[in-house]
Amino acid sequence: MGATRLRGEILSYDTTTGTGLISGDDGARYDFVSAALQSPAVPAAGVRVDFVPEGSVATQILILAGGPTPTGVAGFATATAAPGSGFDFKTALLSFEGRLRRSHFWIGFLILFGANVVLGWIPLIGLIVWLASIWGHVAISVKRLHDMGKTGWYVVAPYVASIALCIIGVVMMFGGMAANGFSEDYYEGNPAAALALMGPAMGLFGLALLAGFVFLLWIGLVDSQKGENRFGPNPKGE
Repeated sequence: MGATRLRGEILSYDTTTGTGLISGDDGARYDFVSAALQSPAVPAAGVRVDFVPEGSVATQILILAGGPTPTGVAGFATATAAPGSGFDFKTALLSFEGRLRRSHFWIGFLILFGANVVLGWIPLIGLIVWLASIWGHVAISVKRLHDMGKTGWYVVAPYVASIALCIIGVVMMFGGMAANGFSEDYYEGNPAAALALMGPAMGLFGLALLAGFVFLLWIGLVDSQKGENRFGPNPKGE
């Protein structure tokens, strides 16, 4: 008799290590390596597969046509995925559901940054790209927080902090001018007085910018939470 075959769905696949995780239709989970693939296709999360289980390891894996996959029917690469990266544009930049690993977060960030640099100088088009990129930035940030086991609502923290610091800085600056009773002409002719008044406010404006940068480094450098969490399986299969 031949080996018993099962069907299931790929939960995650790491193109760097060539390892992944399959959720079998029997309710169990199976590790696999790229050498076990018997189809000339690109494995990705959501792809349906047929395989032979050996303990907790999947072997003789065949990728099935017609299953949900970000790389096209039967897993063949299309324009929706960056070659060799497993990066799915639609899921990464539009959806707020699930988790996103660090490398895919930075791919998404660089795509959005590059689009703004290249197209930002074009009237109207640049504005549209900038507005659209806000959605993409929030989407990749929320999923990166999910991957860390954090609520996506943390994404508002740097914006709230920056706005609050800027408001305080403006109030300090104009409040100081009103309290001293000096006009704008006075400060234009007295650099030392202007620096004493503007210095604290400029410091707060600098902190407002720093808040966003620190948040970016935090979500971009912290590793994925091991295993499955309430937002889904680990995208690295760990």
